[in-house]
Amino acid sequence: MESLYLLIPISTVLVFLAIWVFVRASDSGQFDDMVGPALRILLDDDSAHQQEKIIPEPLPDNDVAK
Repeated sequence: MESLYLLIPISTVLVFLAIWVFVRASDSGQFDDMVGPALRILLDDDSAHQQEKIIPEPLPDNDVAK
């Protein structure tokens, strides 16, 4: 029974500590983008760099369209 006098305040402090950590993480923007990092891990880094390097070529003048 005496152990409850010690365990109840410790558990209360742990609950408030967990709530404080969650609120602090939420305020720092850690949960703002939940989809982006999940999709980024599926993409290959090489393909992402290749897509950035692709420069669109100008369309040639088409005499048929005139």
